[in-house]
Amino acid sequence: MADAQKDEAEKNIEIWKVKKLIKRLEAARGNGTSMISLIIPPKDQISRAAKMLAEEYGTASNIKSRVNRQSVLSAITSTQQRLKLYNKVPPNGLVVYCGEILTSEGKERKVNIDFEPFKPINTSLYLCDNKFHTEALAELLESDQRFGFIIMDGNGALFGTLSGNTRDIVHKFSVDLPKKHGRGGQSALRFARLREEKRHNYVRKVAELAVQNFITNDKVNVAGLILAGSADFKNDLNASDMFDGRLASKVIKVVDVSYGGENGFNQAIELSSETLGNVKFIQEKKLIGKYFEEISQDTGRVCYGIEDTLKALELGAVETLIVFENLEITRWKLKDSQNAEHILHTTKQQEASGRDAFLDKETGQEMEVVSQESFLEWIAEHYKDFGTNLEFVSDRSTEGNQFVKGFGGIGGILRYKVNFEQLADIDDDDEYYDGMLFEMTPRTTAADRRGVRARGAAARQRAGPRARGRSSALRGKKPDEPGYPHAPSGAPEPASILL
Repeated sequence: MADAQKDEAEKNIEIWKVKKLIKRLEAARGNGTSMISLIIPPKDQISRAAKMLAEEYGTASNIKSRVNRQSVLSAITSTQQRLKLYNKVPPNGLVVYCGEILTSEGKERKVNIDFEPFKPINTSLYLCDNKFHTEALAELLESDQRFGFIIMDGNGALFGTLSGNTRDIVHKFSVDLPKKHGRGGQSALRFARLREEKRHNYVRKVAELAVQNFITNDKVNVAGLILAGSADFKNDLNASDMFDGRLASKVIKVVDVSYGGENGFNQAIELSSETLGNVKFIQEKKLIGKYFEEISQDTGRVCYGIEDTLKALELGAVETLIVFENLEITRWKLKDSQNAEHILHTTKQQEASGRDAFLDKETGQEMEVVSQESFLEWIAEHYKDFGTNLEFVSDRSTEGNQFVKGFGGIGGILRYKVNFEQLADIDDDDEYYDGMLFEMTPRTTAADRRGVRARGAAARQRAGPRARGRSSALRGKKPDEPGYPHAPSGAPEPASILL
């Protein structure tokens, strides 16, 4: 079971990487037709693709424009070089993107990307254009399981779908049905007959719209169907001869909800969570719900914000790392005048407000930028180094939106309690790593303590002699003694610099 969850988590990370790749590729544009998109399906031959590229090279040699000809020939050559890295097509196929793109400064930059997708891609494609074609990759992101929802009550009906972590409202309409009792002046039997007729017409309309929304090309386009409502309409629809038999066979659950419309849709998703256990939307709600539960119970086994989360990761204390899939944080690796490296994490707002965090304290000049990359891409590559499980979440659910807006879009569920206040006061001190900030819990073992000390030693080694010297200077000092570093009260939260 644990292995299955681990595999699912790794698959979700691969899906996130493909999403980010698609976003970058779609935004890229080039001059002429020098951008090659090549997709080779499983069980195809590398030799066949290589032969096709050789023929294309000969054809491209006849392009009249010298600049365009050179760009196309260069892209074809790069693609051929990428194919030489493979003896055979990988089990899930092969995707290659090569060409020269225009940067935001108007300069040309070469792009060479090749990878095996996370699941089989049954598309054969070769296109030479002024853009990369990602339609086949986008199709891979569509979840295998898509569930349909029909929410009915006395005020109207809503048709929706749930796929992965995406919830969509397909169609909705309102209806004005007579109540059980009307005004006087008409026969009770006639009133009952009119009421029953309108209810019948309502159910028939829902049945007809269900066919329009959930059947495409004579095939049901959802893996299952959930009927929900606050009255007997859902049961009437399920038992009605007007309800298409193909859809009736797909009904996996009938649930009672207290509301109609979109609120009823959300409630129906929650009440169907056991049935929809494998849908990412449900998994996401459960994960963030567990995170909020730890906070409400005040267990101390949570962290949030980029600074505290990175410190907990260094300790190996994070059991599950939760990150917003569109988190906009940049990771900078800087070098000061003493050749000591500094890691800096900034948001766009922090970068716009000033670059004080980039200044060398010794010289007052900006430090040298060694590298700059997206924090999301960095953590997706290195999360295993910290012994944690990485989970990307969206802001589409109520819980996800609250996590992003209230907790900065990054946090973690911890293996044990960590005292972040002392972490902020004493940086890289031996006593800290020997257990000063380590609180015993029933889940804490001697091995945990040894691991913390080992990671502390490794962190001090990475920090370099300057940071270790500072740590030694602080040893034995108390917070009220001169020379002990304090952040000014009321100061804005600085960018995270971790030595």
